[in-house]
Amino acid sequence: MKIKSMTATFGGLERARLEPGPGLTLIHAPNEGGKSTWAAFWRAMLYGIDTRDRDKKGYLADKNRYQPWSGAPMEGEVVLDYEGRDITIRRGPRGNTPFGAFSAVFTGTQEPVPGLTASNCGELLTGVGAEVFTRSAFLGDGNLSLTTAPELERRIAALVTSGEEDVSFSQAMDRLREWKNRRQVNKSVGEIPRLEGELDQVRELLDQMEDIRAQAVRLEGEEAGLLRERERLAQLAEAHRAIARKRLSDRYAQAELDYQGAQRQLAALEEERAVHPIPSREDLKRAQGELQYIKVLDEELRQGESALKEAEESAAKAKEEAEDQRFAGLSGEDAVDKAAELSAAVQANVEKLGKLKGRTLPLSMLLLLAAALLGGGAYLATRNIPLSAALAAGVCAVAVLSAVFTRVSGKNLQKQTDGLLSPYGVQTPEELTALARNYRERCQSADKAVHEAEVIRNAVAERHSRRDATKAELLDFVHEFAPEATDLFGCSAALSRALNLDHDLSLAQERAEERRRRMDDLAAQGAKRPKGEGPELPAPEMSPQEIDQALALTADQLGQASAQLNQVRGTLQAMGDPAALAASREELEEKLARKRQELDAVSLAMDAMAQANARLQERFSPELNRLAGEYMARLTGDKYSSVSLTRELEGFVQTGGGVLPRSALYLSRGTADQLYLAVRLAVCRLCLPEKPPIFLDDALSAFDDERLVLALELLWELSGEQQTLLFTCQKREGEALANTPGAVKIEL
Repeated sequence: MKIKSMTATFGGLERARLEPGPGLTLIHAPNEGGKSTWAAFWRAMLYGIDTRDRDKKGYLADKNRYQPWSGAPMEGEVVLDYEGRDITIRRGPRGNTPFGAFSAVFTGTQEPVPGLTASNCGELLTGVGAEVFTRSAFLGDGNLSLTTAPELERRIAALVTSGEEDVSFSQAMDRLREWKNRRQVNKSVGEIPRLEGELDQVRELLDQMEDIRAQAVRLEGEEAGLLRERERLAQLAEAHRAIARKRLSDRYAQAELDYQGAQRQLAALEEERAVHPIPSREDLKRAQGELQYIKVLDEELRQGESALKEAEESAAKAKEEAEDQRFAGLSGEDAVDKAAELSAAVQANVEKLGKLKGRTLPLSMLLLLAAALLGGGAYLATRNIPLSAALAAGVCAVAVLSAVFTRVSGKNLQKQTDGLLSPYGVQTPEELTALARNYRERCQSADKAVHEAEVIRNAVAERHSRRDATKAELLDFVHEFAPEATDLFGCSAALSRALNLDHDLSLAQERAEERRRRMDDLAAQGAKRPKGEGPELPAPEMSPQEIDQALALTADQLGQASAQLNQVRGTLQAMGDPAALAASREELEEKLARKRQELDAVSLAMDAMAQANARLQERFSPELNRLAGEYMARLTGDKYSSVSLTRELEGFVQTGGGVLPRSALYLSRGTADQLYLAVRLAVCRLCLPEKPPIFLDDALSAFDDERLVLALELLWELSGEQQTLLFTCQKREGEALANTPGAVKIEL
């Protein structure tokens, strides 16, 4: 089978067309150029799209991943050369199902290809199912590594025997494992655990029935004992009630005696009050308040007189401290005013002294001039010039007189200034002002102390007057009912006596009323006047409270026991016939024994299969290993000459001179890709009878330049029998195939 053309509206392909050659076709395109999309399109045209697949985290289902970007429906057409005739396969939408519509006709006609349907298209054209196809002739995801699949395992295993094998080892083991799981899985799920559970339930039910019967017998005994205990407690309670009735009658008799005594006491107090008329209780309380007020006034007077004495002493001390002989006869304000006047006078004298000092310099110059004139006059006199001498003498005399006058005036002013300050013992006006202000402050303190003493004196006098008036009014009030009282102590005693008499009378009235109500209460409780002294009833060993608690507890226990007994009897009745349960137990035991025998048989079969598989793996597909080894030698320049595969398709290689094979896990990525490319090509050669086209998507990207050339040579050689499409994003493949005859190169 060979592809002649493909037309696709699929993912990023919009009515795109690809026409590969009959042998090796190199298709070059950059990243996102549609290489992987063409490969996925070819697989979808063969095997369709799984519409049940769903998107997952980090994964898109093909039905969503390859929806056309233009929004057009997903559709495609492939023209094939199949068994000597051209056929055209088309897939398109059917409703909302992508690629749901399918047709296969002979090209140029509308004649359907017999037996070719949407479901069997891929397997019929390639000769294998999708699992084998994607592990052999389809390298569409750039990943060359292999995983096993039942169909692929079956086809490879067929190479070992006669070439025909319907069931693989893994399928047989899966079937045995299914049988085993059906009987028992993880000791919890399966027919055996189910039967064991049912048998345990039946056994447990039988054990429960036996336990419940014993429990019913025990509860019946408890119920009978509780009934007897309740009767005994009821008799004790009746005995307590009889004792209570006798005590109630005795209390009534005592209450009647108490009432009669209270009545006699009340009558005596009323008679005493009639002899001495007493003011109202409110007036008596008010009089006691006045008496208490007098005591308060006495305390205030004591404190006030003490405070007055302290104030008078403080005033005398302040007046003594305020005296100052320098300001004798002056008040504080007068002293400050006097100091201000003296300070002003001193200041005026100071200013005058300053002016006199200002004249000293001119006078000094005048004296110098006079001296100069005098000297000149003397000189002129020697020269017989008398006028000049006379003039000089006159100027000199005037200057001397002026200087003497200024000096004398200055001394007088200084003496006068000193005379103003010296009586006060200060040197400056500021000191005098400070002295006067201090005197004023001491005078103010003394005046304040005198005023405070006067205020206290007036307050003490006012309280003396108020106390005397209150005492007189109190005595007048008390004399109305106690004329013998003469002082405050007598008033207090009379008031207390009057209040107590009134209080005793009130208490007596309340007591008599209380005794009467007590008799009525007892009568309402059923008390009767006893007719005589009755016999003393013996008290039970338990108190009434203990009996009530015991009765309540017994009633509760009796109710619980009866309820439990009824529940147990109902449970026994609902559990059914014990004989039927015993028969069910025997039947379940027989079934369980049979299932356990079947489980042992399946386990033995699985062990035998595993042993057989282990022996078979020792000779797993020699033909596949041989052909893969040849391809591996060509891909690596004869470095690795031998390939062996496990049943899980894990590859091992061995060098020409090596002793032990080396796992693919130890190889570089490029060498591992070469190993699995060799295996895939061998599978295509041996297991794909229809020789479908081989798709390789960037499968050689990890190869170095030398091994890339070797790989292209092998692919070109194999493409003579099996059409090969090599997709790449690199330029190396095109350069290596530049002179290769028959190789087709396509740029997307």
